[in-house]
Amino acid sequence: MPEIQVLDQSTIDKIAAGEVVEKPFSVVKELVENAIDAGSTAITIEIKDGGISFIRITDNGCGIDRDQIELAFLRHSTSKIRHVEDLLMISSLGFRGEALSSISAVSQVELITKTADSLVGSRYEIHGGNKEAFEEIGAPNGTTIVVRNLFYNTPARKKFLKTATTEGNYIQSLAERLALSHPEISFKFINNNQIKLQTSGNCNLKDIIYQIYGKDIASNLIEISYESNGTVLDGFIGKPIISRGNRQYENYFVNGRYVKSNLISRAIEQAYKNFLMQHKYPFTILSASFEGKYLDVNVHPSKMEIRFSKEEEVYQLFYKVISDALSNRELIPSASEDSDNKKDVKLVNKTVDKRAVKPAEPFEKKRIEHEKKIAEKNEKQLDNKLKVNNSLTENKKERTIYKNKSNENTSVIREDNNFSAGSYDSVQKDNNQLSMFEEKLLQKSNRDEIKIIGQVFDTYWIIEYRECMYIIDQHAAHEKVLYERMLRLLENKEFTSQMLNPPIVITVSANEAQILKDYKVQFEQIGFEIEPFGGKEFAIRAVPGNLYGLNERELFIEMLDDLSDNAAKTAPDTVLDKIAVMSCKAAVKGNMKLSYSEAEELLSELMELENPYNCPHGRPVIVSISKKDMEKKFKRIV
Repeated sequence: MPEIQVLDQSTIDKIAAGEVVEKPFSVVKELVENAIDAGSTAITIEIKDGGISFIRITDNGCGIDRDQIELAFLRHSTSKIRHVEDLLMISSLGFRGEALSSISAVSQVELITKTADSLVGSRYEIHGGNKEAFEEIGAPNGTTIVVRNLFYNTPARKKFLKTATTEGNYIQSLAERLALSHPEISFKFINNNQIKLQTSGNCNLKDIIYQIYGKDIASNLIEISYESNGTVLDGFIGKPIISRGNRQYENYFVNGRYVKSNLISRAIEQAYKNFLMQHKYPFTILSASFEGKYLDVNVHPSKMEIRFSKEEEVYQLFYKVISDALSNRELIPSASEDSDNKKDVKLVNKTVDKRAVKPAEPFEKKRIEHEKKIAEKNEKQLDNKLKVNNSLTENKKERTIYKNKSNENTSVIREDNNFSAGSYDSVQKDNNQLSMFEEKLLQKSNRDEIKIIGQVFDTYWIIEYRECMYIIDQHAAHEKVLYERMLRLLENKEFTSQMLNPPIVITVSANEAQILKDYKVQFEQIGFEIEPFGGKEFAIRAVPGNLYGLNERELFIEMLDDLSDNAAKTAPDTVLDKIAVMSCKAAVKGNMKLSYSEAEELLSELMELENPYNCPHGRPVIVSISKKDMEKKFKRIV
């Protein structure tokens, strides 16, 4: 039997480093999180060769006392927690005390730091976990950490790194997410001596979105702002027109930490379900704040994963707030825009044109906390900062009041009494108030101003309203009308059945037979009557009244196939999916000429809907072309 031995400290440190330091990205993440925890208001990230040969993180935070420096490089040394109970109330980004130890075990590290009450700074150098130098040095307040030659003493791990360009792109994406999650901090990212990102730290999230993602996205955002009993959710979501083919543009932060959560992703995508086509994903920049006792961030060394103690309430929070925001705005895309065919534009080294982007208003609370943090560091500046702050706030209020002079309540911060699935009435109320100031086509009060011009290609209806021409897809519109009509019937239990004579007999597999048993109640609710017919056969004796005569056998088999593929879903969700499929079957198709009166009736029904802008599959029902766009096309205006 092989002899059991205790590993030497160097080997232990390198193994531990492997859990925390996977690549240059990991080093930057850990060091910048420490800088944020140190109360920094300005952080510079500089790398060369993708961070493999050189990383420098500079901040203006609180610094490290001289007698604490060597201690900071020991494993499990941290200022963030004292006891195991503290893990239940973590509010900082770092807490394990492994970052500096792990990084210094596999690289050459130089630390320069100074606290505000020290006359001189300190320089500490450690290579591969071994102390090389410790001396006094002149330095500004804050901390600079330089990491050179990553994995120089573990070449096997270095071989698994990607190219310098790829590793650098990972770090740039990280810098962008850090800037988005902390708009109150000024970030600068330098790659091979070129400034790739620079933010002002003025708390204006929309400026940062414009700088990173470009004008097309920044001009198609919906603001989110919700607060209830200590729980906050704010930021921006994209209109359906800026959807993407993957989840890379789904960004959400929990207590300032960028995380990945299947629970949150599912809630976001479910809220967008009726607004996007299949395999399309939304753009979101959302920041959520919860009490520490609701979270477990100690799941993985990377701290990217997170668990919630109240999963259903977190799900409902994201789902309801996003659903309400989408449902109360006119989401008609312009025919002159085609975001699917445009490249994702990332602006680098460009000054943001403040006139092009309307300043965002939702981060007042963060801004005030940010100013207080600065004031605590330098009491002498407190009065001046508060004066400037008050002046900016008053000017902002005046602008808001002028813009919304007919709206007595300009606040978009929600306050409810509890944090539960049913506590979103005030969100709906405020969204309704906001929607009063949007110019909407599809509302009943505008019916007299809408002119139906005619039909083209036996598929599209052209209507005129004020300074815009609108084009409605009759098939998508009819699908949506039928879909919501069927939902209402289901909710009110008013479905009618049409008896079949003779009944339809189908043969099913054992799995399909179990599906029919599991979903028997839901099938009956929407109008089906299904009975065992002996052996593997079932008889369909009745179908929903509005599906009669639509090849009922094929439709039912299609539903059964889809239910079999999605057996893990809950019954209500699956039934809703099938209602959407059924709506398609019964809807009027393209290339079917409608009369003028039929078009008028379809338009009137469309105006009654909660979300008339997308069919059940997410396709747009209506697009617009403004008079101004047409005049540009015909060169009437330049």
